[in-house]
Amino acid sequence: MIDHVDSHCRDFISRSPFVLVATADVNGTCDVSPKGGAPGFVEVLDERRLAIPDAPGNRLVYSLRNIAATGRAGLLFVIPGLEETLRVNGRACLTRDPALLDALAGEEKPPKLAIGVEVEEAFLHCAKAFKRSGLWRPGDWPSLDGLAAPARIWRDHMALDLTTRDVQALVDEDYANNLTWQ
Repeated sequence: MIDHVDSHCRDFISRSPFVLVATADVNGTCDVSPKGGAPGFVEVLDERRLAIPDAPGNRLVYSLRNIAATGRAGLLFVIPGLEETLRVNGRACLTRDPALLDALAGEEKPPKLAIGVEVEEAFLHCAKAFKRSGLWRPGDWPSLDGLAAPARIWRDHMALDLTTRDVQALVDEDYANNLTWQ
């Protein structure tokens, strides 16, 4: 375990298109929010600081509220096909700094907000969970037969007066038009 981002961590983060952001509120209620983008979408600002663009998501702001309240976050970086993960824990903040948001934009419009993380711990996590789960072995994946469609689950959980087909159309439209902050 190290207390900064070294060249190995920097390389890992630059290749990762997916990070899980874990937070907790002042009462200890936890939230884990997935964040994704092109590999390297999380910016390593220096050996102590990271910036994560806040792209449009499910419109729930639990992680953002938790960071504002506690100033803490844990990150789990994943690279598809690699069973080891990179964990980073530290102090966190929210920022609307225009220069930073512009730097995070790439070829898109700048995000409206970013999560800053000051690294206190960084370490490679062993592959045992991925090996046990077979996550990267499609032949070992469980069957989805009989699993309710996500649109039906959303319809039922939100008690919507819509058909599953109508909910799926809304989801498809949202995925087609709201993946980025453009």
